Amino acid sequence: MKSLFLFKIANRQISQSFFKKRNDFGKCNPVLIGNVSQERVVPSNINVPDYYHQHMSPGSTFGEPEIKNSLQIKQMRESCRLAANILKSCQDIIKVGVTTDEIDRFVHDKIISAKAYPSPLRYAGFPKSICTSVNNVACHGIPDDRPLQDGDIINVDITVFLKGFHGDCSKTFIVGNVDERGHYLVKKTEECLLSCIRLCKPNVEFNNIGNFVHTFCKQSGLNTIPAFIGHGIGSYFHGPPEILHFKNKLPGKMLAGMTFTIEPILTLGGPDIEIQEDGWTAISVDGARSAQFEHTILITESSHEILTLPD
Repeated sequence: MKSLFLFKIANRQISQSFFKKRNDFGKCNPVLIGNVSQERVVPSNINVPDYYHQHMSPGSTFGEPEIKNSLQIKQMRESCRLAANILKSCQDIIKVGVTTDEIDRFVHDKIISAKAYPSPLRYAGFPKSICTSVNNVACHGIPDDRPLQDGDIINVDITVFLKGFHGDCSKTFIVGNVDERGHYLVKKTEECLLSCIRLCKPNVEFNNIGNFVHTFCKQSGLNTIPAFIGHGIGSYFHGPPEILHFKNKLPGKMLAGMTFTIEPILTLGGPDIEIQEDGWTAISVDGARSAQFEHTILITESSHEILTLPD
């Protein structure tokens, strides 16, 4: 889940000359919002976050980032590893004809079986256990009864709450026979994320990430969707620091013990999105596809550690 919960439409602050359309969008099955099933059951023996019992506003990403101690880092490793392993297992169910609601049920059951909680559920009112964003849905797609179609790309965003800590990751999957432009988009987006992560170590400024994404997109003929940002994470779902995926001068440096997500959304089209009536689903204005990959990372004494790597 992303900081659109804070709904900062940062793209209005960026030079539109950067976001000129490049190349073609390729072949895409436009997504229409379907029917959403009832909320899935969470057994009473599962440790739930505070927002499960009462509606709460999204966590703030402003302020000083938390420096975690060794015990907190240990707990983060557990929650992140669980999220990563469940995300990896989604490859077994993602295929033509499967609905995003079925993917939600698959993931929900795995999280509950691990005695963890699906963090998105009831967060600021979100109705399902994961986000599934298909094709021209940039972010925060709500799982519904739409079957996946041949040629789709789908981002599955999983966060788990285990022993009091959240672990957050996402991946864009290929469904069937995806065209060349779709493959290119997915490949370059993952490459962008991994390159951003390699920048991370103590005393590096956070804005290096967004500045790199800017250059990467120019060189790759893609655009970034700047309305969605990375965020600090721990016992809270969203907190400082803010990780902007566009050129910026935001102050602040990485320090050992910080944990945060990096999660750029790259698109074949322009940067603008529209939030649908459900209050969550962000669809590209021009109908172009986007892809996203996300990891939770830890800044170590000399470098970084990707916490959301599967076994």
